Parts: sequence; structure tokens; C-alpha cells
Amino acid sequence: MKLASLNQGRDGVLVVVSRDLTEAVTVPQIAATLQAALDDWNYCKPKLEAVYQRLNDGLEQGAFAFEQADCHSPLPRAYHWADGSAYVNHVELVRKARGAEMPESFWHDPLMYQGGADAFIPPHSPIRLADEAWGIDLEGELAVITDDVPMGATPAQAASHIQLLMLVNDVSLRNLIPGELAKGFGFYQSKPSSSFSPVAVTPDELGENWRDGKVHRPLVSHINGELFGQPDAGTDMTFNFPTLVAHAARTRPLGAGTIIGSGTVSNYDRSAGSSCLAEKRMLEVIEHGEAKTPFLKFGDRVRIEMFDAGGQSIFGAIDQPVEKYEG
Repeated sequence: MKLASLNQGRDGVLVVVSRDLTEAVTVPQIAATLQAALDDWNYCKPKLEAVYQRLNDGLEQGAFAFEQADCHSPLPRAYHWADGSAYVNHVELVRKARGAEMPESFWHDPLMYQGGADAFIPPHSPIRLADEAWGIDLEGELAVITDDVPMGATPAQAASHIQLLMLVNDVSLRNLIPGELAKGFGFYQSKPSSSFSPVAVTPDELGENWRDGKVHRPLVSHINGELFGQPDAGTDMTFNFPTLVAHAARTRPLGAGTIIGSGTVSNYDRSAGSSCLAEKRMLEVIEHGEAKTPFLKFGDRVRIEMFDAGGQSIFGAIDQPVEKYEG
């Protein structure tokens, strides 16, 4: 099943989207918003699935042409957004470039921070920031949306609470990060609003590409129309999504609509490229002694997408220009 939120009102308008992303239909008789559906998921899911089947069969009345540009992030705002760093080779690389040893614990205890969830950016809206000197970077990731997860859930238990998946652009301000981390209190100003793909999908939509709690497809990023990277999201993912969800729920329950991100998708095989500029710059530092690739500038454009084996977009595209925030 594929779901999206039209960019109307604070929490959007829930629509069911056809598998090929060409048609959609509103479902006010089931739930007005995605959050409302997640709040009563056991009741809403089978009803939404029935609409999805009829839509794909061409039998659903009221269907209209689906336009990704009309969408907000599937959850325009969320009660909880936490981002992990599941690709530990990426963390290892960043630390190596600055001559820092990586604690052994990073291989068995996930890194995670809690981000701002009150104002996500629509997937086809500009990334507006005040200063290029902040070091504007994309971070291509995947994320899951859960229903209610009890505190202390094991990874095996957490797996059953993963209801939807989507793509992420976790916008980062690299030149603000060192100063914040030096305070010993984590990210805040260096992590502005994130964006998510126009469409969220249930895990079964991925077929055999969803296994072991991972998505086994390349995550494709372009900057200004040029291919930047296409690392495989299922390769070199140290912590799978059930492990990340269980980590988040260790000391607290997670409410329905919680979003848990994977962190930057990264492979040891660098021939597939990267999912963030910081990684490419770190590779340049290691190889050449200095970073040559600039961070994003005003006027640049970022596109993040994932395709099935037949070349069909699964989640739709995050497609965003970078613009100066004028206040």
C-alpha cells in the first residue's frame, strides 16, 4: 500500500496512491490524515488496503491524477523524529578523516539523536537557509514509521511495529556541527528541518527487497542533475530498522507516528558514490589531504529517489532547490 499527504492544512490530507504513482484518492470516510490513520492503525489499515486494491484495479470512484508536487511529507509534522547512524562505515570514515579513533562500542550500540519534528519541509519545496557559510549538506536516508511501540520492545518485537517506510533528506549544516558537539550536548541548530519522500509505503510493497529489516535497493541522489551516488541501502547497514526502533524504545514507549531514520546510506565500496557531501569531502581529505567538493550553494538542486527492479519510482522523489531565507 502507498499513502501520501496533500499539502493542505497543518497535517495534510491523507490520500491512497496507486502503485505506479499515477492516481490517488482521498479517504475521509476512513481517516482525514495519516496521523489519524496511525492512531487507529488496526482499524484503518484493512480499509485503506481495500481502497488501494480497488484503485490499482481501476475500480475506485473519485480517483484523480497524482502529482508529487502537491504533497507534503507523509507526516507533515510528527510527535517524534529520531535519526540513527546505522551505516557505521560512514561514521568510521568521518572520524578517520579528522584523525579520531572510533570507540568499539559504536559497532554494537547505535548512535541516535532526536530531531525537530514540528515543521518538516515538503518534498518538492525549497530548502531555505540564511547562510551558505553554514555548510549546507544533503543526507540521503530511509526511515520507518511505527505504530505504538511499548517500552523495552526487543528487535523481534519492534519489527512488527514497523508500518511504513519512506525516504529522507536529513538536511545538515556541517560547519555548525563541530561547535555544537564540542559542547557535549548534541545537535540542534546544525540540524534544521528535514524532508521526506512524497509517498510512504508498507513494507510488503518492496517484496523481496525488504528482508532482514533492511531495504535492499540503491538510493539514488542527484545534485544539479548529475548523479552523485547510488549506494545500496541494504549493504553495510550495521543496525537494521528493528534494532534501531528497539534502541529508541529502550527507556520510553514510542507513540504511533514515530519516525526512525537510518542515517546516511553508505557502502564500503565507494564506486557507488555517496549520499552526503561530507562523506565525499572526507574521502578527498584522506586521498588528497584536503576537501575539494563544496557544500551546497543557493541555486543548487537536490534529488533523492529509489527505484524498483523495473525502473519504477517506489516512493516518488525528494526534489528540492536550495534558496536563501530572507526572513
